[in-house]
Amino acid sequence: QEDLVESGGGLVQPGGSLRLSCAAAGRTDSDKAMGWFRQAPGKEREFVAGASWNGGITRYADSVKGRFTISRDNAVRSLYLQMNSLRPEDTAVYYCAASRQYNYVPDKQDEYNTWGQGTQVTVSS
Repeated sequence: QEDLVESGGGLVQPGGSLRLSCAAAGRTDSDKAMGWFRQAPGKEREFVAGASWNGGITRYADSVKGRFTISRDNAVRSLYLQMNSLRPEDTAVYYCAASRQYNYVPDKQDEYNTWGQGTQVTVSS
């Protein structure tokens, strides 16, 4: 069983930056594609970004392209999300998730089988 623990959320002004981290703990068979999702109040959880098992393939939601960058360091079993030029509409709880895939990066929630507890990101002046 694997646990995912997010960190790095907080309050930031519009135009600011945050870096989220996701640490994986526990026994796993091998590294898999991982992703970041977010859920704003009153809205459904949505895909933000994902990376294949070695980070060679990345995928982004149109709303964050050019502003967010996903990366991973398998040596320390961590996933990151660098968020720049943050906007109030980026306010949400951000979740880290691990999929069943390796070289394919899914954008649907049901293709991810392990989830973290989430970290709050608030963009406000």
